[in-house]
Amino acid sequence: MHFFPWGFWLLCVACSSARGDSGSKAKSCTEVRQFYATKGFSLHGVPQAEISGEHLRICPQGYTCCTSEMEENFAKKSQSEFEDMMTEASRSAQVTLTSQYKNFDGYFQDLLNKSEKALYDTFPSAYGELYSQNIKLFKDLYSELRRYYRGSNINLEEALNEFWTRLLERLFKLMNPQYHITDEYLDCMVKHSEQHKPFGEVPRDLKLKATRAFIAVRSYVQGLSVGSDVVKKVSQVSLSHECTRAIMKLVYCPYCRGMASVKPCNNYCHNVMKGCLANQADLDTEWRNLIDSMLLVADRFDGPSNVDTVIGTIHTRIAEAISNMQENRESITAKVFQGCGNPKISTKASSGEDKKRRGKAVTDDKSSGLGLEKLVSDAKGKLRDIKDYWVALPSTLCNEKITSGSVNEDKCWNGMAKGRYLPEVMGDGLANQINNPEVEVDITKPDMTIRQQIMQLKIMTNRLRNAYNGNDVDFQDASDDISGSGSGDGCPDEVCGKRLSKNPSTRQPEVHAIPNQSGRGVKGASSKFLPSSFLIFLSVVVIATQYLRR
Repeated sequence: MHFFPWGFWLLCVACSSARGDSGSKAKSCTEVRQFYATKGFSLHGVPQAEISGEHLRICPQGYTCCTSEMEENFAKKSQSEFEDMMTEASRSAQVTLTSQYKNFDGYFQDLLNKSEKALYDTFPSAYGELYSQNIKLFKDLYSELRRYYRGSNINLEEALNEFWTRLLERLFKLMNPQYHITDEYLDCMVKHSEQHKPFGEVPRDLKLKATRAFIAVRSYVQGLSVGSDVVKKVSQVSLSHECTRAIMKLVYCPYCRGMASVKPCNNYCHNVMKGCLANQADLDTEWRNLIDSMLLVADRFDGPSNVDTVIGTIHTRIAEAISNMQENRESITAKVFQGCGNPKISTKASSGEDKKRRGKAVTDDKSSGLGLEKLVSDAKGKLRDIKDYWVALPSTLCNEKITSGSVNEDKCWNGMAKGRYLPEVMGDGLANQINNPEVEVDITKPDMTIRQQIMQLKIMTNRLRNAYNGNDVDFQDASDDISGSGSGDGCPDEVCGKRLSKNPSTRQPEVHAIPNQSGRGVKGASSKFLPSSFLIFLSVVVIATQYLRR
């Protein structure tokens, strides 16, 4: 009979446990009700005290203040709030890029506008008929330069060559009004122009410097625009079903468990965000390449191809070329006659206008290099600030407003209860989420919208690198494989080799009767079930009865 006290003690423990659970049921839900109301939901059907939680599908299934409807409403709320957080987080990067775009675009446009205005202000008095009869020629040049800058598929070198050819033809005719110059004769003259160099070295020098300058500024502002567009489009990527569940569990399950004042553990939050933003993190490699390339191109704004000097003084270089031809009129004409023969004498009388207008255009060539220098310096600092934008997103979102921080690691919500979060924090990118304990991530099915944006970054980076070397390459028909090396996909080829398809959907919908909580949600919560306590009590009664019968 010495075993009886031991059996009786077990019976008492079971009864005490049952009473303890029964007592926990009576815990007030006032705090949760108040919080639920602040989120804009009706209190109809919201429990006054804790109820059994076997109906829960996301939160741990212990005693709870949440009904199925409340859990569903919290899940939807957490999704919309997370999307708002993503929009807010992306806004800073977008503001940085769009403001820089406006600053540089405005500066470059202003340079070109001032040069064109200076030409219109000074050329009439300096060149008379040459300007008045050929004003469209000059307007077309600036129009072509603007179109090229805006991204039109224009060969800039050919556009400049065409301008000099047309200018040479018209200037030669004006300088020799006593001759009848046919189109065939002009063609002959143009063929010899490279040898005679009627405009001196200006056309060659301007073509070299202007081409480099315009390629640099065009690719740079395009880079800013592409970067902003990528951030905007990626911020609009919808959450996966698994991510929505994980965020709900992170943010609102503490309330359902009656722990309204307990914030999520910092590492727990990071694992949720790294799982939810796995595809976004794969932008990191190409994003960094884009920023680095833009910083290099920005260095081209100074030096031999100084943008201020080249773009801001185009009118001056044209005036210099015209003056060179006027000053060497006799020798140039003699060389042309020698190569192409003497043209017929014209029966039309000369107006003598050219003799009256042989002065030089007086222009103000001062450029505000300090303004561009300040713009570039400011841009470099801000571009470096957003260089790690994609991999820094989890830390940005897991701020002190959301988590308990690193000081309360033993008193935070770990997904199951109030206590330390034990799993290690996952790495960045899709491939590193294969064992994420909080978010179920299929690493073989990358988000296609984000893969397309990775491709856009690659294309723009290639353009910038060519611009740095002075090359103008059109990538509109680029057909590089999105899954090629250096894409920053973060998914091994052997795993993701067949991941791309023409289907725009990112992944096939998955249906879970009771979704898996990575082995942590359901199992850990079952200890607080009332039926569990009752089974223990019943078992002890049976053991005690059998013992007494002996």
